[in-house]
Amino acid sequence: MVFSSHIFLFYFLPLALLVYYLSPRVVKSLTLTLVSYVFYGWWNPWFVLLMLGSTAVDYLCGIAITREGASPKQRKIGVTTSVVVNLAVLAFFKYATFFATNLDSVGLGIEMPDFLYRIVLPVGISFYTFQSMSYSIDLYRGHAKPARSFIDFACYVSMFPQLVAGPIVRYGTVADQLSNRIHTLDGFVAGFTRFNYGFAKKVLIANNVGTIADACFSAGPMSLSPGMAWIGVLAYAFQIYFDFSAYSDMAIGLGKMFGFNFPENFNSPYRSKSITEFWRRWHISLSSFLRDYLYIPLGGNRKGVSRTYLNLFLVMLIGGLWHGAQWTFVIWGVIHGSMLMIERYLSGNARLKNIPRPVGVALTFVILLITWVFFRAENLSTAGQYLSAMFGLSDWGPSAAILEGAVLNPFNYLALICAALLTWLVPRTAEFLERISPGKCILGLLLLAFSVRQLFYQGFNPFLYFQF
Repeated sequence: MVFSSHIFLFYFLPLALLVYYLSPRVVKSLTLTLVSYVFYGWWNPWFVLLMLGSTAVDYLCGIAITREGASPKQRKIGVTTSVVVNLAVLAFFKYATFFATNLDSVGLGIEMPDFLYRIVLPVGISFYTFQSMSYSIDLYRGHAKPARSFIDFACYVSMFPQLVAGPIVRYGTVADQLSNRIHTLDGFVAGFTRFNYGFAKKVLIANNVGTIADACFSAGPMSLSPGMAWIGVLAYAFQIYFDFSAYSDMAIGLGKMFGFNFPENFNSPYRSKSITEFWRRWHISLSSFLRDYLYIPLGGNRKGVSRTYLNLFLVMLIGGLWHGAQWTFVIWGVIHGSMLMIERYLSGNARLKNIPRPVGVALTFVILLITWVFFRAENLSTAGQYLSAMFGLSDWGPSAAILEGAVLNPFNYLALICAALLTWLVPRTAEFLERISPGKCILGLLLLAFSVRQLFYQGFNPFLYFQF
């Protein structure tokens, strides 16, 4: 089920809110858990059992870690079990087919079982396994207290607002809210308004610029001029930003409607002056997760300069693999990791520090556009062909004019201009809605109404990060 769909907006959400608010306080977490399981089971009911099993393992591991009288060895066994089980589940469903296919291509003569090529990736598994696993790790480190009950923990893992695409919420962030959250009319209105703005970003901006990106990336040989190649990847950069930030807005808004406060996940990332700054602003919950649960345990910057560079590279390489089991994501992670290493090496250069911010922002954005090619392309061959087109290294023929005529229409120009203005000149949604006013609420309702109308003219268009 997709937030930006009629089924969710007119049937599931109103019914979920009605059942939730009619439930007695003592069973509200149970109600939200059951509602979330229905939401998740909409794609495939069997995957609910997988999430329930993962939840049960981590809850029991949490008990073993925090049990009175538990020895250091027992506590370590508990956290190790949690990490191994979660990573094994993620590795099987997300990477087994990738490794089997690549082993076949190497030609070692190893016959892989047929079922490895038919594995279906459960929606949101990368998010809820990380989130559930972080609970055990935080208990082991003493950064969180154990869940009051299995229902509370199951509610934390399965909460449908952020279940399938984040933000990745740590247990300590919502622990108190699970047991004693406050529901107010002001909070509900603020959440509904935030949801409306996110809904509009998805339907009116992301989906429309996405049609430009799809047309350019699906163009055949000789059909892509350098100008159209740059326009296509620019459109994709806007699409993935507005698509994902829209989901985060909607998730945060829905959380408020149910009494929860989720952390912000974006902070105008395309206004960054460097790739290092970009990762402080983009998908903040993932970058902070990788920092706290991977970079720092690897040694961070505490084990010498060479080790620091290696740790930065490894974290981004793994971050690339987290996004998908494809070589394109590996290359994407390698480029980002390399840029982090280069920027750290040059961090003491006074001339670079004095580069005007607009220049730094422009250069960083160009680098990001190049990396987005790998993120969007279906394979390395397609990425190579697209980059060749961008830099004028491949030929194009009369069919390129047909693509330009189809894409460069006034409506698409307007979509790109609106996306650019919202990206660089308009305050981000969290800032704009920091204080709710009647005017902002009315504007949100108007945006929602217009967006719903536009849905009738669009096909099924799920959020991009659902695939991760």
